[in-house]
Amino acid sequence: MRTIRAACYVRVSTARKSLNGDALTFEQNPEVQERPLRELVAQRGWTLQKIYSDRASGVAERRPGLEVLLAEARRGAFDVVVVWRFDRFARSSKQLVIALEEFRALGIDFVSHQEALDTSTPMGKAMFTIIAAIAELERGVIRERVIAGLEFARQHGTRTGRPVGRPRSLFRRDEAIALRAQGVSWRKIGKELGTSAATVRRACQSPREAT
Repeated sequence: MRTIRAACYVRVSTARKSLNGDALTFEQNPEVQERPLRELVAQRGWTLQKIYSDRASGVAERRPGLEVLLAEARRGAFDVVVVWRFDRFARSSKQLVIALEEFRALGIDFVSHQEALDTSTPMGKAMFTIIAAIAELERGVIRERVIAGLEFARQHGTRTGRPVGRPRSLFRRDEAIALRAQGVSWRKIGKELGTSAATVRRACQSPREAT
């Protein structure tokens, strides 16, 4: 039988002591994650090829260890990736599904120790299909919101839906006309109605008068 080459990935946060001053907690001690992953690999009879690790927060954009793992996966360096938990590996369900889809295309299986996800088994493949379907549904909802937002913006003139340029001045045109009929200047009418003389003049004059 062909030997299965396994790669493990662990991620810990920035080191800090636990509140009571005891040993480093799970979040900061890579050995706590590595030990059960090594045991799982040994139980399956796989060969541990390499352990990739990062020390970064869950929202960190760059993870050098994960980047190396993905690069070496594309070169065929191993056959299965083993992680402690989804949130140790991916920042979001979208990132998780993208990685799993790439692993599937490369013929690489994925095992999560805590979630009991193993894409090398029929049940694991079914679970991945469900996860991918949920992620696709989420992407569809986001797309619909974006399309609706763009349509709203198109109708209202801007991406945010707010009108382009300065907000329109609101005043009663009949009052402006009445004041003008009394001989009041456009400047004074504008000041009285809280707008500019040019705005009042454009609103009150007919197209022929404005030319």
